[in-house]
Amino acid sequence: MDSEWTPPEVDSQRPSVARVYDFLLGGDHNFASDRGLATGLLRVEPQARELAQANRAFLRRAVRVVAASGVGQFVDIGSGIPTQGNVHEVAQEVDPDARVVYVDNDDVAVAHSRAILAGDDRTAVVQADMRRPHEVLADDAVTGLIDFSRPVAFLLVAALHLVKPQEEPESIVAAFRDVAAPGSHLVISHMTHEAEPGKTAAIGKLYDRATSPAVARSHGEILRFFDGWDVLDPGLVYVPRWRPDGGEVDDKPERFLMLGGVGRR
Repeated sequence: MDSEWTPPEVDSQRPSVARVYDFLLGGDHNFASDRGLATGLLRVEPQARELAQANRAFLRRAVRVVAASGVGQFVDIGSGIPTQGNVHEVAQEVDPDARVVYVDNDDVAVAHSRAILAGDDRTAVVQADMRRPHEVLADDAVTGLIDFSRPVAFLLVAALHLVKPQEEPESIVAAFRDVAAPGSHLVISHMTHEAEPGKTAAIGKLYDRATSPAVARSHGEILRFFDGWDVLDPGLVYVPRWRPDGGEVDDKPERFLMLGGVGRR
């Protein structure tokens, strides 16, 4: 890892979910502890890299669809470490004036994002915890770039399964919903235990030593995050099945362990 992007306060001994995800996506902003957890994850789920790529592909497709609907503002919550096909790149292919705020609480993710996006006045990077959504919404960088009187897209992609039940993930989503103007969108992907309960339980145990847990939920539990939103077709489905490019359909989408959906106000 390049020390230029590594804040001195970073705890390199404790695996970070953002850095593990970076490793799975082929990035190099990770430490030995992150690679160690990722190696254990690959033993439990040999397709973990493919799963991460499928989730990222879902994000890109969802952003294109939302941007094409006329939404030009995006708040990417739990955005992680930048990689190819970032939200602002995808959104600005549709709308060159699209504005994007990236929100994460990981020091490396924030430092790297700020280094890459320095000087870009259509993007901002905020270090904040999604478990305190009102602080996210009140941040000067957010309010300076996002006009909540107009439609905005909130992205919680592979984020809510990092929130324990006692941390009230429903309240987190509700806080963003309550400030969303008509025409706003909500994009969620989330790990589910319905197809592979043993595998997701093993993943959860691995993540007990990381900076955040991995809490798998049922289809019904994840769908409740969309209360107050109209879920777009094809509904809440395994991520490869959400409007696949070229109409290609994976014959065993449940192997990806992740459900994804998009709601509209």
